[in-house]
Amino acid sequence: MTKVLNDILIEEFKDKESFTREELSKFYRHYEPELKEGTLGWRIYDLKDKDIIKPLKRGLYVISSNPKYKPYISHNLFKIAKLLFKKFDEIKLSVWETAWLNEFSQHQVSKSALLIEVEKGFEESVFYTLKDNHFSEVFINPDEQTIDFYIPESNQPIIIKRLITRAPLMRRTEKKVKFNTPTLEKILVDLFAEKRLFHYLQGSELISIYENALSNYTINFTKLFSYAKRRERDLEIKQFITTYMSHLVKDIIDD
Repeated sequence: MTKVLNDILIEEFKDKESFTREELSKFYRHYEPELKEGTLGWRIYDLKDKDIIKPLKRGLYVISSNPKYKPYISHNLFKIAKLLFKKFDEIKLSVWETAWLNEFSQHQVSKSALLIEVEKGFEESVFYTLKDNHFSEVFINPDEQTIDFYIPESNQPIIIKRLITRAPLMRRTEKKVKFNTPTLEKILVDLFAEKRLFHYLQGSELISIYENALSNYTINFTKLFSYAKRRERDLEIKQFITTYMSHLVKDIIDD
């Protein structure tokens, strides 16, 4: 019955831009009038766990028609991830590369920077580990001069930064190696919070990145704005989205 009901649910809600918990409750109680609130909660959890629905914000969902964001792990990024997560397996650490943004931006960049974010206090340990393993173009918490003059001249710069507490990360497994990468929500916020570092991705490029990300992937706005608030960018990002792409966030972002 559950499989049949899930198929009916998908057909019922697939053309809706979004739907509420109350609408899900009404749907289930049409078939099970005595359904308890606690059971409804477990049904919704199961739908999310099976990737049938995705949360947009608290109490608002969409059918999971868009794919999960799972960017390609390059050979160099995997090499660094394998090295660091073996040595620093008990601390919070995340890796990604700016080449991922080519999927969303207007102009493609041929040179990619690798970004490593690590718990406060471990930046230097990661720096020296990379240096000891013959990675030469490594920059730790780069200042404006380094960003303007040294990083652009590097072939494949590696940038080490402090990881913001409770930053949204996703667990990846490649060739039996487990490591963390940022979620798409985190990346989108960081482009706002790190305007100096990502100076070449502002203006029309930033609009393009957000539009393509929101169009092609399901964004958890609760997760996005929770992290944005930690970075003191929630109001700025909310205004940016409603100004340039309100058609993509109808009834999702509160006024």
